[in-house]
Amino acid sequence: MEKTFIFGHKKPDTDSVMSAVGLSYLKNRLGENTEPRILGNVNKETKYALDYFGIKEPEYLNDVKLQIKDVNYHKGFLIKDTDSVYDGYQKMLQEGLTGIPVVQQDNTFLGLITIKDLSHLIVNANFEELFTSYSNIMRVLKGEEILKFDDEIVGRIMVAAYRSTTFINEVSLSTNDILIVGDRHSVIEYAVERGVKLVILSGDSEIKEKHIEMARKNKVNIIRTPYDSYHITRLLPLTNYIKTMIRSYNPTKFEENEYVDTVLDINNKLKHTNYPIVDRKNKCLGLLKIIDLNEKHPKNVILVDHNEKLQSVEGLDEANILEIFDHHNLGSITTSAPINFRNMAVGSTCTIVYTLYKERGIEIPKEIAGVLISGILSDTLILKSPTATPRDKEAIEELARIAEVDYQEYGMNMLKAGTSLEGMTKEDVLYNDFKLYTINEKTFAIGQFFTMNFDEMKKDLDAYVHTLDEVAEANNYDFVGLYVTDIIQNGSYVIFNTKGQEIVDVVYGQEALPEGYFVENCVSRKKHVVPLIMEVFEN
Repeated sequence: MEKTFIFGHKKPDTDSVMSAVGLSYLKNRLGENTEPRILGNVNKETKYALDYFGIKEPEYLNDVKLQIKDVNYHKGFLIKDTDSVYDGYQKMLQEGLTGIPVVQQDNTFLGLITIKDLSHLIVNANFEELFTSYSNIMRVLKGEEILKFDDEIVGRIMVAAYRSTTFINEVSLSTNDILIVGDRHSVIEYAVERGVKLVILSGDSEIKEKHIEMARKNKVNIIRTPYDSYHITRLLPLTNYIKTMIRSYNPTKFEENEYVDTVLDINNKLKHTNYPIVDRKNKCLGLLKIIDLNEKHPKNVILVDHNEKLQSVEGLDEANILEIFDHHNLGSITTSAPINFRNMAVGSTCTIVYTLYKERGIEIPKEIAGVLISGILSDTLILKSPTATPRDKEAIEELARIAEVDYQEYGMNMLKAGTSLEGMTKEDVLYNDFKLYTINEKTFAIGQFFTMNFDEMKKDLDAYVHTLDEVAEANNYDFVGLYVTDIIQNGSYVIFNTKGQEIVDVVYGQEALPEGYFVENCVSRKKHVVPLIMEVFEN
């Protein structure tokens, strides 16, 4: 069963991480194969919650772009370097391919053999030399073992074509010769006396017992084959180790994790038909025929806590979106086929996941209850946010019982853990909980950070503004705002990029709104911030 990745948005907050974890557990209980992932580093608040309930932090997911491993390439299609040329040809013929990777015995990639290389062998190769194994010769010539002393056969190929007396008188044999001969007993006797490397008996020729004994004494290898001399001379060069045919030891090859679009770009220049596929240790995994790229298996994904393309993973267009679970306004993501889209007007995606457990009658374990309640407490600010609903309160009360926590006390400790500025740069604060939005071809970004002591940040207000200016300029954002939310005072301090002055002035109906301005009853980015800024861009 193919694995499905479940993940929230970039710059993950507690709700996005915990809803992915909780939903993945539910899906796996229902017999699916899923894995929760994150698209960035978890913040301090989320880490506190994960550690509190003993949950392992999900692994990072860089992208879901199509890779070679998502393609039906010819996995396992390769040949050992000591297999024969004939074996390589047969494999290519059976698979209908025009190339085959050659590997060492441990599958380390050596080179690529193509049909063109075979043609070169047949037309131009030296048929006199042999470098192969006894077993290769036996297999290709459908041979019968008479005597075997050497696993490897290296030597010069000769055919006893002259009359016997002429051959014996004119041809000097040595231990480096491989003789093809029929039932010419005088020539056989001459060969075994001289201790040739190998005698190949053509046409199932008989050999005298005394010649076998002489051959045994001189350690002469003997093979008998049904083929005649002509066919033996044509087939014998094909018994050579296929590694003897390698003409290029460094052809273009790709790792299995390489992106398909990269392969296509390179192939547009090279115009090759076949590419070996290897792993990071240069172990060969198979062969990619360029037309294999037409048979793709996109990665399966489920999105939680977002449905905006800009907020999601790189390469989402190349993935197969199965489902979306979210509690935000409808965004820009589109799909090529109908999917399950669960969008509820609640304060947290974790509330939706909790609802799914109830609908399917799946018992919620203590640690998963802790995961889900953490997401809800975070997004609803312990039910103080205007986005909080009776459904959220109902979920919190049951999950608190299962997780065995006082949700007020636990929630406050969790939020406090996330408000510490210790070790954080200005960029860390901005990106702690950061989301992008697009409307009318305009892009704006809103970061939100919770604190109980804004005075500490106020000392560095100019530095924060400078950071927002740099982020806006570098990414061509039309507006960047950082909302520093104080849940005790039930409001947020607004910091914005310099060129965003006009936006905030219109939003809050003031002229020259100062940096760090406190907006009362502004605690929800979704309800109190984004709709107001979108309205400005719409008009």
